[in-house]
Amino acid sequence: MPKIITITSGKGGVGKTTTAINLGAAINYFGKDVIIVDANLTTPNVGLHLGAPIVPVSLNHVLLGKAKVSDAVYEHESGTKIIPSSLSVRELRRLDHSKLKDVSKKLKKLADYIIFDSAAGLGEEAIASIESADEIIIVTNPEIPAVTDALKTSKLVEELGKQVKGIIVTRVRNTKTEMPIVNIRDMLELPILGVIPEDKNVPISVVMKDALIHTHPKSRASRAYRKIAAKIIGKDDYKENLSIWDKLMNGF
Repeated sequence: MPKIITITSGKGGVGKTTTAINLGAAINYFGKDVIIVDANLTTPNVGLHLGAPIVPVSLNHVLLGKAKVSDAVYEHESGTKIIPSSLSVRELRRLDHSKLKDVSKKLKKLADYIIFDSAAGLGEEAIASIESADEIIIVTNPEIPAVTDALKTSKLVEELGKQVKGIIVTRVRNTKTEMPIVNIRDMLELPILGVIPEDKNVPISVVMKDALIHTHPKSRASRAYRKIAAKIIGKDDYKENLSIWDKLMNGF
């Protein structure tokens, strides 16, 4: 059954878009049809990350009733499909975020998994993405401000009658100044789906206009994203050749 997963965060800059793109690409790696939707209408980045910053038809056109959902789907050379949002600011005031629910229903006819890259924060855009989803994944960093904002996000999700599937902790350097993963889990009272180590190859993948799991498939971050993707699609028998550090971190 097709599923919509919203990737959200209470704080910007935690690696939400990178996570949405790489999880989508990793699920596609396992043979599932995936569409990554840039639901961050104010500051869209999915198209920039994957080499499609300006497209003839975007999510904005669909929300304004100017195009069909299928017309806004573009296939990356890797096989992963995306729906970018427009970089133009002229249309923002006319957009009705509540229509994202209708779009999500139509998207379920086009793919096995739809990944919404939500706007950061707790505003109208983020709420629309959360309300449109079947499952919510919150991205955070191992820092007190980011984890505190993740807690606020989880409470909002609960108030909206939705359930958080779990937490992905990104940009982990394993230093003494970071919050321990166990403490993050206990503070948020939510399962940790996976831990993504800080990876110098992430900005390189952006320059290469592709997902990290394609540009640097053997990197620790790529292996961690594939492991999480396997967990999401129920591929419990999947084994990654993780390092000892990765096994300890993903054990949570």
